[in-house]
Amino acid sequence: MNVIFSILFTIVFFSANTCVAQQANVKQQIDDGKTLVVYLSRTNNTKAVAKIIHAKVGDDLVALELQNPYPENYRATVEQVAKENETGFLPPLRTKIENFSRYDTIFIGFPTWGMQLPPPVKSFLSRYDFNGKTIVPFNTHAGYGPGSSFTDIKRYAPDAEVLEGLSVKGGIERDGILFVMEGEKRRETENLIENWLSKIGINK
Repeated sequence: MNVIFSILFTIVFFSANTCVAQQANVKQQIDDGKTLVVYLSRTNNTKAVAKIIHAKVGDDLVALELQNPYPENYRATVEQVAKENETGFLPPLRTKIENFSRYDTIFIGFPTWGMQLPPPVKSFLSRYDFNGKTIVPFNTHAGYGPGSSFTDIKRYAPDAEVLEGLSVKGGIERDGILFVMEGEKRRETENLIENWLSKIGINK
């Protein structure tokens, strides 16, 4: 019985130490290297979350912009995105990240479109080399969560370490509810972000 207890204690102790060590490694990495916060935002909710995160982790903030922007009409955009997802089309980006290799940690923010990763974010992940980098995803949605988007990131950047993502309910564009990240909602989101960053071991 004592042998079994000793083995269980060793396993638990080792697992706990491994988790702490991983968090320490991420903290060291964000202290030593440059951090990029990049985001895609249609109704400015993801942009607001990105700016809050940027204020806490510092370094550079960049918006993802397309060479050919999506239509202003919501339904037309939904149809275009559905077609891009079906065909695997990656829309060309106007945004270019200079000296991408200098970034160790990349926060990537986006809304949920079609319950998966938006095509422009797939374009971004496909354009750059994420080998050895840490990706920290964050997401806004209309009530259905991030869908498969966080898993999709691991598929498009298999050589990166992908940390636990944050998902926040934003506006509901199909119902005409657009920007909501203000007042009490903004304060709640700031608290969520603070707790999330602490949980994943990122504090500057």
